[in-house]
Amino acid sequence: MEPTALTLEMMVVLGLLAFTVFLFVSEIIRIDLAAILVMVVLGMLSTVPELANLSTRSDLFAGFSSNAVMSIIAVMIIGAGLDKTGLMSKVASFILKRGGTTEPRLIPIVSGTVGVISSFMQNVGAAALFLPVISRISARTSIPMSRLAMPMGFCAILGGTITMVGSSPLILLNDLLLSANRTLPADQQVEPFGLFSVTPVGLMLVSTGVLYFVLLGRWILPGRRGRGEDAGAARSMQTYVENTYGLRADIFEVRVPEGSLLIGQTLSDIMFAHHLYILGTSHKGHKVIAPMADTVIEAPARLAVLGLRRVVCEEFTEPYGLQILPELDVFADDFAATESGVAEVVVPPGSSVIGQSPIELRLRQTHGLSILAIHRGEETMSHVETDDHVATHIGEVNLQAGDTLVAHVQWSRLTRMKSDQNFVVVTSDFPQEELRPQKVYWALGFFLMTLGLILFTDLLLSLALLAGATGMVLSRVLSIDEAYDAVSWSTVFLLASLIPLGLAVQNTGTAAWIAEQILALLDGWPIWSLQAGLAILATVFTLVMSNVGATVLLVPLAISIAISAGGDPAIFALTVAISTSNSFLIPTHQVNALIMGPAGYRVVDFVRSGGIMTVLFLIVSMIGLNIFF
Repeated sequence: MEPTALTLEMMVVLGLLAFTVFLFVSEIIRIDLAAILVMVVLGMLSTVPELANLSTRSDLFAGFSSNAVMSIIAVMIIGAGLDKTGLMSKVASFILKRGGTTEPRLIPIVSGTVGVISSFMQNVGAAALFLPVISRISARTSIPMSRLAMPMGFCAILGGTITMVGSSPLILLNDLLLSANRTLPADQQVEPFGLFSVTPVGLMLVSTGVLYFVLLGRWILPGRRGRGEDAGAARSMQTYVENTYGLRADIFEVRVPEGSLLIGQTLSDIMFAHHLYILGTSHKGHKVIAPMADTVIEAPARLAVLGLRRVVCEEFTEPYGLQILPELDVFADDFAATESGVAEVVVPPGSSVIGQSPIELRLRQTHGLSILAIHRGEETMSHVETDDHVATHIGEVNLQAGDTLVAHVQWSRLTRMKSDQNFVVVTSDFPQEELRPQKVYWALGFFLMTLGLILFTDLLLSLALLAGATGMVLSRVLSIDEAYDAVSWSTVFLLASLIPLGLAVQNTGTAAWIAEQILALLDGWPIWSLQAGLAILATVFTLVMSNVGATVLLVPLAISIAISAGGDPAIFALTVAISTSNSFLIPTHQVNALIMGPAGYRVVDFVRSGGIMTVLFLIVSMIGLNIFF
């Protein structure tokens, strides 16, 4: 075969690649804007006659209609639909109950689960499905998403190596082997791989990824919050109440056993007598948030109590024989920062509630408000006695115009309360979303339908995913506007704008030229070094072009090199297909682009964490391939 000559077009493409890497690493401008700039420059250069092959009109914007980009839009919508029903919140709760609230315990559970899921579905789909889950976990544990998203995303990529349907290169590999067999003599024919042929190597890689973040995560993962994390909405109840109204309090879950002296008393009497607030009750599986003040306590029961630790422990639980749980259990979901919190509601002039008390208005029943304090002028009235004021039975205080009610409330009920003209909701930094648990079966149905189309049909991936996303909208799990809002458009533009550059690398022969130069350097080396060189070459290519393109280009070369060097062509081809998943160094992979915005990552974070992972991937995959093949 004649060597490929370096042309002007190739030199321009190499320059553009260097320019792109410089923009990504330096972050002079935002990474999505950098990608758009590169696409524009590529388009402008292709108008020069000598550079016409850089990009055609159809290739320049092909990224916006590509299978990859349409797929990522669809999985974001599907993930948002599942989250809208509250399903992802329940998954997050289950993980927290089983895994605790610390990074070393959460990372293996979340990352391992995503790794297994991505072995049977596209890794970007698995990552998008769990993005709302880690968002909920982050809000409940105060662990920044940046500490959870990268382990989850990397293991989603690694999970694609567990089966032959886990990633596009592995799906494509058997077709490429069959094509190669047509040109090979009978004694050199390559047998196609079975579904689980690569499973041992894939499990080694996923285990390596999990151990990597468990052991080194504290040093390599950033701790900043992403654009999607609202620090204001996540403020703790204790800090907010103390700083604004001087009410120091903690929230506890208390168990009321049979025979307790508390049985038969009303919540109103208990709250005023002990200077605390009872925000929720649970009896025989029946849970009530913001229960009525005249509710009588029965046993066995659980109470969600807000008050000073000293008061709750010494004056409430000990005399009545109650038990304080070490952490919230039954009420963990209800009092998570993503579900409820402290809000301020003002009584406006002309309101019909003026002159009536919270008890008379049944604010707990009608609006779910557990009134913690009433702020009037310079005075703050509450059940809790402080240096500034004596305890007041605020449930019996007649409301006046201008009163600020400080209350604990579920965010969903506060959202609905904004339409009540008798109150003005002052608090704005809370998740203003209305969950639709009644739509959970529709959401699950369309998700399972999508999964079935992906696994059991030959339907185009993006079409299968868009079918599920469209079903979510048609069944009103999401409105069309909510579907648009669910899409991270910065991610879409990042991926779509880089695809033309990848096409230019391939179409101008730049990729083939690079491959030839590197393989020429490896000529005459031992077989294991040739295999390692192919793995490194595939890793480099997948950073600057699609992993499918890298596979199509390098697998035939790998087979030829193996035959000429006396190696096994099947193993060399598999090395290339697996190594195209080694894409952690920069956020050009779909999964990395997906998690970058929500977790607030910068390119340098991927270089630092992904650089070590890239080396580990090469070492472990080479060991695994040589052990099992």
